[in-house]
Amino acid sequence: MELNLIKVALPSITAFIIGLLSTPILTSFLYKYKMWKKKVKEVSVDGGGTPIFNSLHAEREVSTPRMGGIVIWGSALITTMIFWILSHLFGGVFLKLDYLSRDQTWIPLFIFIFGAIVGLIDDLFEVYNIKDGHVGGLSLKKRLAIITAISFLISLWFYFKLDVNVVNLPFIGATYFGLYFIPFFVIITLFIYSGGIIDGIDGLAGGVFASIFSAYACIAFFQNQINLAAFCTVIVGSILAFLWYNIPPARFYMSETGSMALTLALSVVVFMTDSMGSGKGFAVMPIIAFLLIITSLSSIVQVFSKKIRKGKKIFIIAPLHHHFEASGWPASKVTMRYWIISVVCAILGIIFALMQI
Repeated sequence: MELNLIKVALPSITAFIIGLLSTPILTSFLYKYKMWKKKVKEVSVDGGGTPIFNSLHAEREVSTPRMGGIVIWGSALITTMIFWILSHLFGGVFLKLDYLSRDQTWIPLFIFIFGAIVGLIDDLFEVYNIKDGHVGGLSLKKRLAIITAISFLISLWFYFKLDVNVVNLPFIGATYFGLYFIPFFVIITLFIYSGGIIDGIDGLAGGVFASIFSAYACIAFFQNQINLAAFCTVIVGSILAFLWYNIPPARFYMSETGSMALTLALSVVVFMTDSMGSGKGFAVMPIIAFLLIITSLSSIVQVFSKKIRKGKKIFIIAPLHHHFEASGWPASKVTMRYWIISVVCAILGIIFALMQI
């Protein structure tokens, strides 16, 4: 038990330290080469204008660097490689601390880095205003197509290699999906990815994702998925290093290279802690990732309302956190209250998950 606790905690601390030490170098680079948007957003997802958003964030959008997510996935990747190299060089206790394993961490690490690279490309397009359609950066259609393709391939691995065809649904329990598991996995991955738009206020997304991955680290640990738990905690440590520099006023934004990496990794972790880990990882996902879900739904509802009700909106601006800003809440108040809710949701999710083990 003691060694397992060390195996889970040490990577997180290591990633945090690496993130803290390396971020000043990254920050210097981002500011030196002006890695921020060169013009404010003028078109929303539904094709409309963005006057309210620009009144809240226009100045910061064109003066604060993007790509802060590099701190998160860079620190996590370096930490993972350090423990892997030490295990191969010295063996012994280092071999026991290595959490890179084919059965638990290869897939989440792969999709984590894949999302980081695709997101980084999108960020570079945004910075250099390389237009894909009517906006800078990769168009939403292309990003969704890429995520659909990679999630389809991962779902095939789950189904054919890992023999996963049962999902624990909320209030229903174990449900046999058979081949329908494949499209179900793809849909859930796309939906979780859509929650990445929570990255819109200084420190907001980082705090929420830290709570989510902490919850799944606990669930994986108690399900004896120690390597997966270590993978989750190394992400938490990296996020905390990012938050050190992202609390208001943010030194940089997480942007797509961070949010895509985190949401895609989360989608895999959710399913790995479900029937594959003899647990209820998916069943408690609506609780643990509640803020991601309502953030995504608020934008979906807003778009449909404007289309069906001839331009009439439900929220002042979507997603929901910007609605609170537009209502008069200071950005720091929105962030702090979201952090509080995310911690409560994480604790509730852990409790419900452990009750089922």
